[in-house]
Amino acid sequence: METRSVAVVLAALSLAAALTACSPTAPESSPTGGGATSGSTSGSSTPTPQKTSPSPSPSATSAALPADCKALLSADVLSQLGDTPLNSPVFGPSGVQSDGSLICIWADPKADTTSITTTISRKYRGEALDMLNGLVKTEGFSCYTPSQGTRCEKEWADPTYPVTDGRTLFWRDDVLIDTRYSNLAPTGYTSSIVASIFGS
Repeated sequence: METRSVAVVLAALSLAAALTACSPTAPESSPTGGGATSGSTSGSSTPTPQKTSPSPSPSATSAALPADCKALLSADVLSQLGDTPLNSPVFGPSGVQSDGSLICIWADPKADTTSITTTISRKYRGEALDMLNGLVKTEGFSCYTPSQGTRCEKEWADPTYPVTDGRTLFWRDDVLIDTRYSNLAPTGYTSSIVASIFGS
């Protein structure tokens, strides 16, 4: 138990360090699916997560939120999705929302579990850091810093069906790409979205 606790603490500290190193203006991909940055050093070398209120409006470095689910994906990723329906009303709200966020739901209403859902929304630095640190500490997510942002991910066995479920998050420039999937994980999915929004 003690060893496991130490491992969790070390993972959390590593994430905090990674998030600090990856500010919205700092430089610096990977498989499937979509994570955040920030921290400060108050007189010590260990990054300390800050709890800051989200800014009332996008900053000068904030990336624009997209408005088209298909346009976000490369031809290769779209070919992997094949004829999977996009944004069927059966699954609830999708497309551009009143707050400017975008929900993309790739799923067949006739399938029991096969789906991939991505929500792209505005998420400011302190809020994003708190969220991602929480996923590392309490849910065992792994995080790293590709494409000038932070990416956190985890996979697990579906509790009902013999398939793999997962969640991937990517955060950069006040934009959070949050993808949850079950038995549907096209190679390069998140990387394609990141390239579409940020250009790299």
